[in-house]
Amino acid sequence: MSTGELLSSEPSELKFPFELKKQISCSLQLSNKTDNYVAFKVKTTNPKKYCVRPNTGVVLPRSTCDVIVTMQAQKEAPPDMQCRDKFLLQSVKVNDGLTANDITAEMFNKEAGNVVEECKLKVVYISPPSTAQEGSEEGPSPGVSFSDGKHANAAEFASGARAFTEGLEAQEISSEEKALMTKLTEEKNKAIQQSNKLRHELQKALCVLLIKSLWYSSVLPLPSSFVDLFKREGSKSGGGVSFMFVMLIGLLGIIMGYIMKK
Repeated sequence: MSTGELLSSEPSELKFPFELKKQISCSLQLSNKTDNYVAFKVKTTNPKKYCVRPNTGVVLPRSTCDVIVTMQAQKEAPPDMQCRDKFLLQSVKVNDGLTANDITAEMFNKEAGNVVEECKLKVVYISPPSTAQEGSEEGPSPGVSFSDGKHANAAEFASGARAFTEGLEAQEISSEEKALMTKLTEEKNKAIQQSNKLRHELQKALCVLLIKSLWYSSVLPLPSSFVDLFKREGSKSGGGVSFMFVMLIGLLGIIMGYIMKK
């Protein structure tokens, strides 16, 4: 725990279980042990890499406030899992009843005569086997620059949101294409069935015409029993009539016609 006169932070280090290409978050709890309202601001040396929510706020007397620090997905691990990023927690007494919306940057300006308490927090990466990699015990160099992590990360998070939205749109397009392909396949199968049905009907009609023609050539009326037999044969074959059956009926008609003439 890092303890100050106004606010204490737990833990005293920001520990991230490091994984490549994955956003990682850790929490920081701020405790106000005084009877005063205390405003705070969190800054970082690498604002493009981290997002702090909330990065400013007010901790009521004898109460706590949770802060979530999120590290953007990293493409590669630092050498020896050592991280030089630092965070700065600034706190100042404010008037009772002040809210987060009332906080201004001027409140944390030391040059304006404000009494600002500062607490430095370092970042520690924990390797996948959960082996803590402790950073250097030396404090940050005098030239270290801290920046507000709230607005600097807006572009980074907006980019990630756009990529996520584009991925959802691609999935929706893919689903629409699949639905269209399924519909076209069903229509194709239906058209094939209708075509087969029409072909069978046409074949049946041609066969009837052929039988009648052959039978009429024998100058004999076509018996109704032959027509019934033809229909039954067509029904058995799924709507179609075999060529051999047609020829057999036709030949039988010619023979009977020839016999009747004699």
